[in-house]
Amino acid sequence: MSSSRPSQSSASSSHSKHSARVIAQTIVDAKLHADFEEFSSTFDYSSSVHFTNSAGEIQQPSSDKVTTSYLHQIQKGKLIQPFGCLLALDEKTFKVIAFSENAPEMLTMASHAVPSVGDYPALGIGTDIRTIFASPSASALYKALGFGDVSLLNPILVYCKTSGKPFYAIVHRVTGSVIIDFEPVKPYEVPMTAAGALQSYKLAAKSITRLQSLPSGSMERLCDAMVQEVFELTGYDRVMAYKFHEDDHGEVVSEITKPGLESYLGLHYPATDIPQAARFLFMKNKVRMICDCRSKNVKVLQDKNLPSDLTLCGSTLRAPHGCHAQFMENMNSIASLVMAVVVNEGEEEGHDSDSAMLQKRKRLWGLVVCHHETPRFVPFPLRYACEFLAQVFAIHVNKELELENQILEKNILRTQTLLCDMLMRDAPLGIVTQSPNVMDLVKCDGAVLLYNNKIWRVGITPTDCQLRDIAMWLSEYHTESTGLCTDSLYDAGYPGALALGDAVCGMAAVRVTLKDMIFWFRSHTAAEIRWAGARHELGAKDDGTKLHPRSSFKAFLEVVKNRSLPWKDFEMDTIHSLQLILRNAFKDIEATDLNTNIIHSKINDLKIGGAQELEAVTSEMVRLIETATVPIFAVDVDGMVNGWNAKISELTGLPAEGAIGKHMLTLVEDSSVDTVKHMLQLALQGKEEKNIQFEIQRHHTQGDHGPISLVVNACASRDFHENVVGVCFIAQDITGQKTVLDKFTRIEGDYKAIVQNPNPLIPPIFGTDEFGWCCEWNPAMAKLSGWEWEEVIDKMLLGEVFAIHMACCRLKNQEAFVNLGIVLNNAMSGRESEKVPFGFFTRSGKYVECLLSVSKKLDSEGTVTGAFCFLQLASQEMQQALHLQRMTEQTALKRLKAIAYMKRQIQNPLSGIIFSRKMLEGTDLDEEQQQLLFTSAQCQRQLNKILDDSDLDIIIEGYLDLEMVEFTLQDVFVAAISQAMIKSNEKGIRILRNLPEDSMREMLYGDRLRLQQVLADFLLISVNFTRSGGHVAISVCLSKDQIGESVQLANLEFRISHAGGGIPEELLNQMFGSSGDTSEEGISLLVSRKLVKLMNGDIQYVREAGSSSFIISMELAVAQKKPART
Repeated sequence: MSSSRPSQSSASSSHSKHSARVIAQTIVDAKLHADFEEFSSTFDYSSSVHFTNSAGEIQQPSSDKVTTSYLHQIQKGKLIQPFGCLLALDEKTFKVIAFSENAPEMLTMASHAVPSVGDYPALGIGTDIRTIFASPSASALYKALGFGDVSLLNPILVYCKTSGKPFYAIVHRVTGSVIIDFEPVKPYEVPMTAAGALQSYKLAAKSITRLQSLPSGSMERLCDAMVQEVFELTGYDRVMAYKFHEDDHGEVVSEITKPGLESYLGLHYPATDIPQAARFLFMKNKVRMICDCRSKNVKVLQDKNLPSDLTLCGSTLRAPHGCHAQFMENMNSIASLVMAVVVNEGEEEGHDSDSAMLQKRKRLWGLVVCHHETPRFVPFPLRYACEFLAQVFAIHVNKELELENQILEKNILRTQTLLCDMLMRDAPLGIVTQSPNVMDLVKCDGAVLLYNNKIWRVGITPTDCQLRDIAMWLSEYHTESTGLCTDSLYDAGYPGALALGDAVCGMAAVRVTLKDMIFWFRSHTAAEIRWAGARHELGAKDDGTKLHPRSSFKAFLEVVKNRSLPWKDFEMDTIHSLQLILRNAFKDIEATDLNTNIIHSKINDLKIGGAQELEAVTSEMVRLIETATVPIFAVDVDGMVNGWNAKISELTGLPAEGAIGKHMLTLVEDSSVDTVKHMLQLALQGKEEKNIQFEIQRHHTQGDHGPISLVVNACASRDFHENVVGVCFIAQDITGQKTVLDKFTRIEGDYKAIVQNPNPLIPPIFGTDEFGWCCEWNPAMAKLSGWEWEEVIDKMLLGEVFAIHMACCRLKNQEAFVNLGIVLNNAMSGRESEKVPFGFFTRSGKYVECLLSVSKKLDSEGTVTGAFCFLQLASQEMQQALHLQRMTEQTALKRLKAIAYMKRQIQNPLSGIIFSRKMLEGTDLDEEQQQLLFTSAQCQRQLNKILDDSDLDIIIEGYLDLEMVEFTLQDVFVAAISQAMIKSNEKGIRILRNLPEDSMREMLYGDRLRLQQVLADFLLISVNFTRSGGHVAISVCLSKDQIGESVQLANLEFRISHAGGGIPEELLNQMFGSSGDTSEEGISLLVSRKLVKLMNGDIQYVREAGSSSFIISMELAVAQKKPART
């Protein structure tokens, strides 16, 4: 299919397409920047934005020098902002190889308040950095420079040797050198302890807590909460959430401002407003502050002997380029703070230990942008806190995007249902003449079906003449393709595009046959974009030559002229599905029959195989429970204990016979009653909680006293129909560990004797001091991780011990790293910490899953000096039980998916049958052929009805709504008997009928298809259990009761008799619901009996000498006869 976008998505092609767009857009950015540098005050932004041609393709500048110069200036810029100074050091000697012009004055000039001795230290190329700072600061800085990921230590508090002034040193590495940004610290802002990443987290703790407490399901609510938190945290005049769309243009999706400011909410901006190079830098340096766009920037002087210019991309002081500074000033935004929101894109490459290092590809989802009307400086710790808050925000954005994708998948499934529904009616005309129609498949403004040289239109479309012209153009220029999708017919080269106007810009078209086509049309994008704020009236005018956001918006409208919203990949998949189904329907016009028995046989084999597999797994699980060394107990739907294994009996001292029959809440401690009650209620609703801790009573008469502490997983027990019939609790005894932990946390003195104790009751423990360095690592943790105490002590817990890359214990992803930081911060801030899931890779590459609980560590005066971390591991038996449970769930899910697949796939050939039957109805048929066709239609409608029975519980529990139509028993019997004829002919069984003609012609009122289903089911089961060569007899007796003057009830009794030994007793028990195990035939008979009950009837099975009979009784209304016309 020809397309400006591929009709089927793939990660690699999408990534390649985006890379090509980035390269092309960078060329435009370079031209824009070059024009500004060259023309300055006469620069015309609008004409520069229109550096794209009318076809929407990027034009290459006459020389690559423009782009190369632009990228070099971005990467190798030699200017910084004046609020701080910069030093660059040789990575091996730590001597200065570059410095900003203001560095000597800021770092070496003496303060009048601090007396100095001797000459000031000189600062220049080759200066040893240790001569500039006080001895403790120089040592701390020197130690930090030898650290692996030095950015984790930022900011480092240092004091100048001459002036005594404090500075934050923010360090990062570039190839062969170390760059240090120095930001002044006001004396009253000097922290009491050394700064580090963990300290900065505290500033954002409350905001993070509020963000995490938000319910999922609304990206708008999430963005609104984020801008509110940043607004309160930073104090800027305006905070916006800025989202990038697929074509890289941006939109303000959330905003909060101080009173009196014009709103930018809802505004769209062209991709050039935030250049691709700037976006790349945001991926590397996720927080960017500009204190004063009007200030004079400071030059950086570097050693002339260096082989190449230093890159300042990672510097917090990097100066804004002139184009961006002018843009800010025109907006009256003098200061800004921008945070990158980076989310996952694509799938992980693997999950084993060898591929664990491969992470999901990242993309820049958007920005959180802060503006201020006056110069504003935000200290680095607060900026670091904002970066951490942005990471948490990005995690939640990821989750919202995943939720949107799930909703999208459901919509696709709904679309597939619509496709089948359309073709079950009047294909292909039904897809445009009935409701729902093709416009319900994808978002569009109009659709057209060109079929048999006739045109059917829905919504806003071109004229008949224009449509035929488009079809001829497609036939001439796209003969090799099966269709076309484009967001601009003008860009696609259609000559008559401009004559279509704004109402028709984008088009998706597919070819069903050589001459038949379906079209979808979309209007131009501007119709989808709205102004926001008080000054966004259509008549408002701006100075188009200035880089003002309103001018940028006007430029965007010009860029998207004659262009619609792009066609999504999933939309094209849906359109392609309709194309294939219509093609298949056309190919199957001549087909008149389909052997549905083959399909049913496959479904039956699938169900039987699944049942056997489930039975084997269930038997193994019962054996495991009975011999398990972990406590396992179960309750029914009323909370009464009905399972109590040997281990729980041993722990509690209560034998199984003493526990079974008691209510679960009477066996737990009073303090745990609410917890267990809530857990039980959720489990009975199908919501299974994991890792819940509660205490159960001990019944020993001697020995240990006190309750048993358990960590429990709830597993809902389900019957064959997926009804929850009870709850199984798989537990782990943590009484010993809890006792040790309780004692451990109360000890304020020499805790090392306990931490380092090799006793197996001591769980894995590690700890951090207040600065984030690892200070505890007990033997259990060393055994678990494979890393010894001396290998991890005095390393950064976040970054060296636990990190995503190059760490002792590798974490799976960025989310796990951020969550660990949150838990540590919460504990050190004094907030109660619940157990949280935690996992890491050991030294051998094994992935360990456990529960993590963190407690603050106090000194004798009650001051927080760090945190202890305790890991709780599931026992091997419990892991085995959980693994078996997952196997059972996965097996059941596979079977359900397979059945759902078969059920869905039946719809397509069934659509062909319906289409073929309708085609036959229009031909000349004799009376017998018409009767056969009518019987086929009745069987097809019965099959449709059965396929719609997705929830058998509705039938079994008596909630099904029966369909009420007029019918005769004659039609019902003919259709029901036809369904048993193949089987009866195979076995040579005669079907004898005793059906009075007056009863057969009586008009009744009820659910014809359900009655047909019931009779066919009992007739077929009778044939199955009749000897070959025998016979099955079917008869009916009808009597009437008068109710009132106008209503008559028909009392019907159907008798289906068959020779032989009859139906097995076990199968009859299943039909009457008195057997726990239900076979395939049993569930079918049970459903049929429930349907009869819904018709005010019931089933009897009578055994007589030499034969047996089903007696089916029910009541149906007699249809009122219409009075004859005189």
